[in-house]
Order: sequence, then structure tokens, then C-alpha cells
Amino acid sequence: MPLGLLALAIGGFGIGLTEFVIMGLLPEVAADFGITEGVAGWLITGYALSVVVGAVGVTAVVTRFPRKNVLVALMGLFIAGNLVSALAGTYEAMMFGRIVAALCHGAFFGIGAVVAASLVAPEKKAGAIAMMFAGLTAANVLGVPFGTLLGQTYGWRSTFWAITVIGVVALVGIVALVPVTSDAEVRGDLRSELGAFRRLQVWLSIAITVLGYGGMFGAFTYIAFTLTDVSGFASSSVPWLLILFGVGLFIGNYLGGKAADRNLTATLLVLLVALTAVLVLFAFTAESQIATVASLFLMGAFGFATVPGLQMRVMSFAEDAPTMASGANIAAFNLGNALGAWIGGVTITAGLGYTSPIWAGAGITVAAVVVLVVATAVQRERVDKGRRIIHLHTQSAH
Repeated sequence: MPLGLLALAIGGFGIGLTEFVIMGLLPEVAADFGITEGVAGWLITGYALSVVVGAVGVTAVVTRFPRKNVLVALMGLFIAGNLVSALAGTYEAMMFGRIVAALCHGAFFGIGAVVAASLVAPEKKAGAIAMMFAGLTAANVLGVPFGTLLGQTYGWRSTFWAITVIGVVALVGIVALVPVTSDAEVRGDLRSELGAFRRLQVWLSIAITVLGYGGMFGAFTYIAFTLTDVSGFASSSVPWLLILFGVGLFIGNYLGGKAADRNLTATLLVLLVALTAVLVLFAFTAESQIATVASLFLMGAFGFATVPGLQMRVMSFAEDAPTMASGANIAAFNLGNALGAWIGGVTITAGLGYTSPIWAGAGITVAAVVVLVVATAVQRERVDKGRRIIHLHTQSAH
């Protein structure tokens, strides 16, 4: 394994921790700044919206610069944002620090995915992308529980100081371990990068990402209510169940990357169908604690197993100009998160109960399967048409 992948994974770990750990610290942050938890929740929303902006806008600005230099600059921005958060004396300053850190999130994962794929042989690209995203899954499994515990014990600022240190470690690792590739690879032209968006398959890939990821998060966003009000778990059990979900994410990400390297389309199709089946089964059996534990683990495993393949698919159809397409797909993950959460919230507000977001997630995932099948058929028809044209030209030449 190239050591550069480890540096990228550490960066992914720090960024994932920044995004998710705030959820467990909202009461402490709200009390410190004298605001309601609802207002404090905008620290999560503001971050998510800034990720989408950064994934497209920041990536567009930096496409003409060497990718390693961009990753170094982005990690510097990440460190600065968390430093501002750790030192923030007001809610507004805290929000500013969150936005600064978030702006590097999408661009880092988008460009980092391209760099990770360039560090290995072509048949191992999805696995390399999975390695980088392993940092994000580790942030869910280990970082969030321990980061929350640290913040609750020593004050929420201590968590952001710890994240700042992690950012410094990642920065040093990127400088020392990520190689500089050739000028042809590191310098991109914005016009050619944007040209990738004229390809139908790029847009279909982004749609599959929004729907495939949105299905899982539609079910997951309100999972605490499902676990306590439907499955009958005590509130104190929820963090441990979320760790189990995180373990599923970690295992799924690793195995999904391996499988996608062998057969990308078949892997995505199988995983999305399996995720749909797990969500339907979960909705039917949510009142059983044993079934819920199994479903929660499998939902995380199958849901995140799609991530390397989803990222690899959009990059494969923008191979000559992958940076912007990769960044846009990172934005698509976050749009899927928002879409799933919104639809899940609508079903609960409509009085359909706390299993309704799971049913909604299953429906969204079915839509992802349909788009993938259509996209595959369109691509196969295009390939067959190209072969027929070549065959006709060959016959006429003879």
C-alpha cells in the first residue's frame, strides 16, 4: 500500500470527525454560547451547505494547480477553520470556523480520490479510493464516540483542538508521502474539466450517487427515534448501536472497493439491490431488537460499500478530466444526505411513524437501481453502436 494513501486517509479521518462530532457536542456548544439547540444545529446545516459549495466552487478554482499543492493548501484551510472553532468566543465566530473547514471538505475528497487512484495500478483504483474513504468511516466508528467523550469531559473546545492536531499530522503526511505526478496529470484546464459535464453518463452517475446515498441516509437520519420508540432500546444503548453501524460502514467500504475493482457495474447493482432488501426487511422487523441490530449493521455495510464504486463510476466517464466530476460527485453525496433527511422528515411529519423514513429510504434506493439499469443500457447501446460502425467501415474497406 502506498504510504500516500495513509496520509490521505488521516486527512479524511480529521475531516469526517469535524463533520460528525459536533452532533454529540451540541448541548455543550449551545450552553456555552447561550443559544438554543435548534440554533446550534445550524452549525451542522451550515457545514453541509458549505461542503456542497466547496466541492464544486473550490474545485473549479484550483483545477489548474498541481494536485499535491492543492491538497496541502486545503489541509491548511482545514487546520485554520478548526483553530478558529477551538478559539471562537462567539457563535458567529464558531460558524465562520465551521464554514472555512467545510469549504475544503468536498474539494479534498474529490481531488484526493483522483490522487489516490493515480497511486496504484488501474485494476486497484476503487480499492485505493476506498482506502482514502476509510478515514471517513473510521471517524464514525472511533472518532465520533471518543471525540464526544473528550468534549464532554474537558469541554467541547478540546475536541476541536484535537482535530486541529490531526490536521497537522495529515498535512505533514501529505507533504512527505504523496508524490508529485507529471505536469500532464497535475495541471488541468477548467474548460476541459467542465467539458466532462456534457457527457450523459457523468450526470447519470451523479444521479445514482444522490439516490443511492440518499436512500441510506433517509433511513439513518432518524434512526435514534426508530431504535428507542419502535425497537424499544434504551437511550443509553443508542451510541453503542451507532458504533455497530459504523463498523458496518468500515467493513462495507473496504469490501465494496475490492469488489468494484473486479466488476464496477455488477458490484453497484448488487449492492444497491441488497441495500433495498435490507431496508425493506428493517422496516418490517424494526420491533424486533435482534433483527434491528442485524439490519443496522447490514444497512451500514451495504450502504457504504457503494461509495468507492459510485466515486469510481463518475471518474471513469470523465477519465480525461476527472477533477471537477469527482468534486461534483462528493457534492452529490451531501445532496443525497440532505434529500434523504428531508423526505424522511416529511414522512414523519405526515404521521406515518418512525419506520416511515426507512420505507422512504428503500424507495429512494429503488430509484437509484432504476437509474443505474437505464445508464448501463444506454452505455451498452452506445458501445454496440460503435462496434457496428467499426464493423461496417471494416467491411467497406475490404
